[in-house]
Amino acid sequence: TQAMTRFRELADLCFHLESTQKRTEEIELISGFLKSLQIEEVSPAVLLIIGSVFPEFDPRTLDVGWKTVSKVLKSGGQSTLFRRDLTINQVHRVLSDIASQTGPGSRRMKEQLLEGLLTSADKVESEIIVRIIFGEMRIGVNEGVMLEALAHASGSPLRLVRRALMMRGNIGEVAEIALREGERGLSRIEPSIFIPLKPMLAEMTEDPSTALETQGETAFEYKYDGARIQIHRRRGEVRVFSRRLSDVTESLPDIVELVKCRIGNKDIIVEGEVIAIGKDEKPLPFQDLMRRFTRVKDVEEMVKKIPLHLKLFDVLYLDGEVLIDEPYNIRWMKLSEITPRNLLADRLVTSTPSEADKFMEAALRAGHEGLMAKRLDSHYTPGSRGKAWLKIKPAETLDVVIVAADWGTGRRRGWLSNYHLAVWSGDEYLVIGKTFKGLTDAEFEWMTEKLLSLKQSETEYTVYVEPDLVVEVAFNEIQRSPHYESGFALRFARITRIREDKNPDMADDLEKVRELYERQFRYKAKMSI
Repeated sequence: TQAMTRFRELADLCFHLESTQKRTEEIELISGFLKSLQIEEVSPAVLLIIGSVFPEFDPRTLDVGWKTVSKVLKSGGQSTLFRRDLTINQVHRVLSDIASQTGPGSRRMKEQLLEGLLTSADKVESEIIVRIIFGEMRIGVNEGVMLEALAHASGSPLRLVRRALMMRGNIGEVAEIALREGERGLSRIEPSIFIPLKPMLAEMTEDPSTALETQGETAFEYKYDGARIQIHRRRGEVRVFSRRLSDVTESLPDIVELVKCRIGNKDIIVEGEVIAIGKDEKPLPFQDLMRRFTRVKDVEEMVKKIPLHLKLFDVLYLDGEVLIDEPYNIRWMKLSEITPRNLLADRLVTSTPSEADKFMEAALRAGHEGLMAKRLDSHYTPGSRGKAWLKIKPAETLDVVIVAADWGTGRRRGWLSNYHLAVWSGDEYLVIGKTFKGLTDAEFEWMTEKLLSLKQSETEYTVYVEPDLVVEVAFNEIQRSPHYESGFALRFARITRIREDKNPDMADDLEKVRELYERQFRYKAKMSI
């Protein structure tokens, strides 16, 4: 039998990938490497190259901090005395074992396993293992590059590889099927109950009229200020998954009960939003909803404190029938047949701009974010973003000052590209968020040069600058935050314009942030706890 592949070969590949800027070359390198592996090595290798140990929906984490890694490296990692060649599967297995350690004594066990691994690794291997542990590969290989490499290595169409990942959510498993069975195996993959599908995504648009121009008669739905969920039921068992494919069933017993009692009795995969409700049935801010999603202790108490409403908007699987290739209006019809009206998303089908505008106003007055516009004939395309679904929501903006920036990783390597955004408090600049979103490559380059010219001090990762450069930032919501001295954080901040025409004293201040924060509660409820 063929010997198992040494981990050093994977580590060398990672350094080759880091030194190339060409996507085609990256794909060739990864493809050639994957074809050289034994089939049982493919899944762990693919996960490790993209800086993961487990698939996206797997809740396990390594839970190892930099302090632990430093301690292990100082106490004997990289010793050559007992070194043996590590294989790809051994590294993956030890990292999995580290994640599996829980309870009393688990910290020591994690350290021992890590020490054993790093003692057997040479300097190059250690570097890559540490990067994997922190999910910071810095080699420019994201999921998109890996999918192209898998298509190339298996001789399969990229759309088929992408579709398989959307169905399975496990890039390692998809890679193994692609290399073992090729196009035939990939085309047989269908949705499975209790394996979450990647959610279909939407493009942004300005207003309902623009949506009607591109789509004609359109289904508008409220865009709730909630959390998107995917609900799976087979016979009596119900499981709930978050947008990021995490299993959140234990945190949402009220939603599980609602599905069991009110939504037909068939096997289903349905999608919807849960909204946290406060006084007068008004929605609570997203931040309060997240306290429900992350709760694993005292769940019953939280159910009483933060009640949830469920609004469903799609059905992807119904009693043995996969529906993702059916048009949206057929899926909606089937969903309405199994769902009580008050659990369906608020919806209007129209081709009249004035009707759509009124519906938008009603959504905003009800405390929600805006509307979704969905083409009536659109198929459900998991994981992909297109113009079949459009998001319509007014975004607030603030003019803020950049006070520091972090060096980028991956594709943004070499640029200062994660910006610390601040406002004037009356005494000093206080940070209210960070973002790397919204700029072109040319703008990243310009910002790097500009910020370096304003440099006051720096650490290994961060450059602190004179507060001089103003940027306009759009955001979805202002949240209370203990992490920033300002006491606030911008949710989904993205730079919309570099305001060279403004001096720092023309930017918005902390008083303006407080005012916008309070204004959010015109149509929202506030937590009383």
